[in-house]
This record gives sequence, C-alpha cells and structure tokens, in this order.
Amino acid sequence: MALPGSLDALIEALRCLPGVGPKSAQRMAYHLLQHDPRGAERLSAALSTALDRLCHCSRCNNFAESEVCERCASPKRDAALLCVVEMPADLNIMEQTHAYNGLYYVLMGRLSPLDGIGPRELAFDRLLARAGDGVVREVILATNFTNEGEATAHYLSEMLHARGIKVSRIARGVPVGGELEYVDAATVAQALIERRDYS
Repeated sequence: MALPGSLDALIEALRCLPGVGPKSAQRMAYHLLQHDPRGAERLSAALSTALDRLCHCSRCNNFAESEVCERCASPKRDAALLCVVEMPADLNIMEQTHAYNGLYYVLMGRLSPLDGIGPRELAFDRLLARAGDGVVREVILATNFTNEGEATAHYLSEMLHARGIKVSRIARGVPVGGELEYVDAATVAQALIERRDYS
C-alpha cells in the first residue's frame, strides 16, 4: 500500500541530508510525527526562518543575517590575514582553536571537476578580489587534505602568487584524507601554528 503523499514527501525531503538513506529518512519522519511533533514544528520554523533571513556575507561568503557579518565587521580581527576554508564547519573548527585572529573566506565547496565544480562555481574571482584589496598581506589556505582540497589549494596558490600575494598552507598536523570538521581543535591549532609557505 502506498504511503500518504505528504508522508512520502517528508521522507523524500529528509533524504536530502548527507548520509541519510531511505530507511533513516523513514525512521526520522515517523519519529518526528509520532513522538516529537513539537520538535517537528521547531524544525520547520527554524528552517523557514533560516531560509528567509540568511544570506552570504559580502566579505567572507559565510552565512550571515546582514550584508557584512559580525566577524568581518569586528575591529578586533587582523584584517591582514585571510584564511580560506572550504565550508562553514571548517571555519567553526578554526575558531575553536583560539589560535587565529584574522579574517576568513569560505569557498562553500572545493574543486571537483567530476562533479562539475570548477573555479566559476566557487566564485574564485570574488576571493581574488577580496585577497587583492590592498589590506590582506597573507592568505592562509586551510582547505582539507583530500585530493579535491589539495587541488583547490594548489590552484588558488598559483592564482594568488601570480598576483604577488603571499600564500601559506596549514601544516599537515591534520591527517591526510582528513576533514577539518572531524579533527580535534588541538591538532588544528598545531597545524595552523606550523603553517608554511605554499609554492
């Protein structure tokens, strides 16, 4: 027997989350509807509010509720340092280290030609304009140590070096094949402290 249309739509919607397959999505849907309807309402309201209010910061490209986020607007941050990360979760782990007080640029992805993600899709021109604003003295590449992350770092380093911008890469305190989001803060702090020139 077919599921009610609205239930089927909910299950399909939950499948858009990373790592959630059909069975997990079905379990989540039944749990929310049967055991936690208030949680389902909060989730629905929070998603709706986030979609309405969030935009990308014009300076760092991270999610924000204003044109320029609080971090980019803060006079306490070192505007001469610009750390490039793949995703907002990577920025969050960098902040947890308390080892960095500069600004960020979030790529919202990484180069992946097989998936059709190239420099245009990641708006590298925006990053180059940001890095070449005359204030930034060093760009720290903190992409993940995956094949795609390394390719992204190499591509960016070539473009930035060609414009006379100093480029460094976080040290390999992070395991090869690892992603910043899943590494402990002390390891990331050590990698940041031991960063090196990238050429």
